[in-house]
Amino acid sequence: MNEHGNRRRPLRLGLARRGYRGVIQRLATKGAGSALPDAELESRLIELGFVEGAKVEILHEGIVSRDPIAVRVDNVTIAVRRREAMAVIVA
Repeated sequence: MNEHGNRRRPLRLGLARRGYRGVIQRLATKGAGSALPDAELESRLIELGFVEGAKVEILHEGIVSRDPIAVRVDNVTIAVRRREAMAVIVA
């Protein structure tokens, strides 16, 4: 729920803009558009801390096509490509 008590619609993290805050709902690597195989992308994201229930915030966007993005996952700041962030479903 957001600060107004409304449920947020699920969103792919790769589509979110700077300042977005949410909670990871799940990973959806199929069709995310990454160059990595689905299983490898999922494993990499989990190793970086993109796990269900983690709080996320987009801190910064790159100058060229807003890529990569700097994301705070719980208390860790990580740079990730938007096409890889497309596999992270947040709300």
